[in-house]
Amino acid sequence: MTAARGVRLVQRISSARGFALIAPHVVPVLDRSVHRLTRGRVLLSARMLPGLVLTVPGARTGRPRTTPLACMPEGEVEGAWILVGSNFGRTGHPAWTANLLARGDEAVVNWRGRDIPVRATLLEGGERARVWEAALAFWPPYAAYQRRVERQIRLFRLERR
Repeated sequence: MTAARGVRLVQRISSARGFALIAPHVVPVLDRSVHRLTRGRVLLSARMLPGLVLTVPGARTGRPRTTPLACMPEGEVEGAWILVGSNFGRTGHPAWTANLLARGDEAVVNWRGRDIPVRATLLEGGERARVWEAALAFWPPYAAYQRRVERQIRLFRLERR
């Protein structure tokens, strides 16, 4: 099987409703465990999509919350990333998006084993529309996720502080 066929197969699987039921309970747990065991050098899900580990204080508790996420690097320099709050096409925004809305200036990403302080911005309007189109080209299953939910999927830009 060629790499392109493998990617298309994973995209087809990740677009399925069944994937949305299972993946949120399996993918983050595996990613966190492998990331911790390899001291930040490996993120399993990043074998298909670029990935980072986001740490941001909880919106209510203020305690650090760590979440492995797929991301879309932006620009030539590794200094900005787009995060898509798709929640695998499930109802409700993922908790990490509320944390970024409340404390986006306190976020840190672990990118390729390096901790980088970032500032998060919720994208809206025309800028959101442009980035959403880029996200769909980057990972087409996001369209299936959006069709399954009534909420607008949140998009964030993270930039180095």
